[in-house]
Amino acid sequence: MNKDALLADLRAALGDAYVVTEPEQLAPHLVERRGLYQGKALAMLRPADSAQVQAVMRIATQHGAKVVPQGGNTGLVGGQIPMDDACLLLTLGRLNQVRTRDAANNTMTVEAGATLHAVQHWALEMERLFPLSLASEGTCQIGGNLASNAGGTQVLRYGNARDLVLGLEVVLASGDIWSSLGGLRKDNTGYDLKHLFLGSEGTLGIITAATLKLFALPKAQATAFVAVPSVEAAVHLLRQAEAASGGQVTGFELVPRIGLEFVTRHLEGARDPLTQAHAWYVLIELSSGGTQSVLDELLGTLLSQGIEQALVLDGAVAQSDTQRADFWALRESLSDVQRREGGSIKHDISVPVSAMGTFIEQATQAVLRRLPGIRPVPFGHIGDGNVHFNLSQPVDMDTQDYLALWGEFNDIVHGIALSLNGSISAEHGIGQLKRDELAQIKSPIEMEMMRSVKHALDPKGLLNPGKII
Repeated sequence: MNKDALLADLRAALGDAYVVTEPEQLAPHLVERRGLYQGKALAMLRPADSAQVQAVMRIATQHGAKVVPQGGNTGLVGGQIPMDDACLLLTLGRLNQVRTRDAANNTMTVEAGATLHAVQHWALEMERLFPLSLASEGTCQIGGNLASNAGGTQVLRYGNARDLVLGLEVVLASGDIWSSLGGLRKDNTGYDLKHLFLGSEGTLGIITAATLKLFALPKAQATAFVAVPSVEAAVHLLRQAEAASGGQVTGFELVPRIGLEFVTRHLEGARDPLTQAHAWYVLIELSSGGTQSVLDELLGTLLSQGIEQALVLDGAVAQSDTQRADFWALRESLSDVQRREGGSIKHDISVPVSAMGTFIEQATQAVLRRLPGIRPVPFGHIGDGNVHFNLSQPVDMDTQDYLALWGEFNDIVHGIALSLNGSISAEHGIGQLKRDELAQIKSPIEMEMMRSVKHALDPKGLLNPGKII
């Protein structure tokens, strides 16, 4: 590959200013947020529209250059980091417009580089809700959310990212553009091709725009921070909340005592909502299109019944939007504050909701047997069976010595999840971090099917090499 000729063709297509080779400008895009991967790239490309993305792929195909797409660089498995100094890093931040809004169809078509926060705001301008919600929503981009099939805090009611998409525009490895942005909820004409790209982490094509589902904007929300005696009790409380509310539970998040202590220790202004310490908490949120008083009464009745049945030990109900935001800050800060406690070995697993208590108990005992003093911090989306089983280092252990055990603890934790018919990646994807492990846990026929799809859509292996498979 003639790099000079490649760069000359790219500059002619995009403009000199949008083919970035200066190391200091590349540097922030070549390391992921946890510092696990330090990447390399020949250049960073900043196309302005889908036609320029198409031009990039045609030039890359002509020269045999590999292309790694990147959104907001918030991914946690290294899927967005190029690892070859001949790779082209394609960032989509300039594709950041809303193309169409259709309130009557409850849809909106947006470009891939728009931040999730911007998409949420555009929906609010239409008096609609786009329910995907993540702690990184001010930075992450919707194209990356869709490419990784992001989850978040409202999956329980609205589903993962793939459940919120009606159509895509994708630039293929060949440089062709496939577009299906019509916004139909029913279209039974052959294979539903969009699902190939949702969750593909940029290995099959580059998402440049999407038609998204919107929902009625809730008129009332009721939120409580509740202590429960066990994980099993939390699951029982969830089922009662769903039955009593008729499906109005939009958030049900598990928080362990150690996690709450980390947040109150390191997050300025954070405080324990309850007067006594408890082993487990859940953050419950109900949303409806009805009146606030009715929803408040429903939540109050649910908690009272929970106390009578020994499912609830104590609780605090948010009395204002500010207090509601404070409760959510306790949960959403949990991941970030762990770095203040030293090394953190992270796991993003899912198991059937009914097995959540068994998984947490077995995994906690197993990691403590391997390393006494390790500090498990299991938290997250218990309502959809997804727990972030993170492991903070022993207080007196060297951080690098601890992180060197990452693979060993993966084997322990993932083995227990798989024994319970679970998954090693609930919402973060595969990327580089879990690529080799994926090949070990998937059946040969599954791996062959995935390789066949990859070869069909990217026969030269130009898109995001070294990721997933």
